[in-house]
Amino acid sequence: MGVEIEAVQDVTDELVQAFARLLPQLSQSAAPLDAETLKALVAWPGNRLLVARVDGEIMGTLTLVTFPIPTGVRAWIEDVVVDEAARGRGVGAALTQEAVRLARAAGARTVDLTSRPSREAANRLYERLGFGLRDSKVYRLDATAPAE
Repeated sequence: MGVEIEAVQDVTDELVQAFARLLPQLSQSAAPLDAETLKALVAWPGNRLLVARVDGEIMGTLTLVTFPIPTGVRAWIEDVVVDEAARGRGVGAALTQEAVRLARAAGARTVDLTSRPSREAANRLYERLGFGLRDSKVYRLDATAPAE
C-alpha cells in the first residue's frame, strides 16, 4: 500500500465526497463543505490543502497555513484527518511530512499544530516526527458570541 500526497489544485466531486466522509471523523460540529466553500479554501492565499490517496482513493487531508509576521514566516498544520479505515497505515505521517517540507520551502523556521489529548495515536505520531510539546496556553474566542 503506497500513500500518495498531492496539493489540491482543482475542486472535484470526488473531493467534495471525500470531505463529506472525512470531516465528521474530525469534528461533529463542523458544517459540511460544498464545492464553493472548498474552492474558497483552496484559493485562499497561504493555504495548501493536501490530500492523501491510498490505492487512488482519498483517505486523508491536512491544511497547511503559512503567513508572514514581523518575526518571520509562520506555519500551522490544521484539520488533519485520516479515514478510520486507513489509520495506522502511514497516511498521517505522509501528510505531515509533506506539510513540513512545504512549510520549510516557504521559509518557515517552525511548524505548529495542536491536537486534543484524546487523540493519543496522533499525538504519538507528531512526537515521533519530531514535534515537541510546548509549554503554552492556547486561547480561543468564539467570534460568533456577543461582545461584552
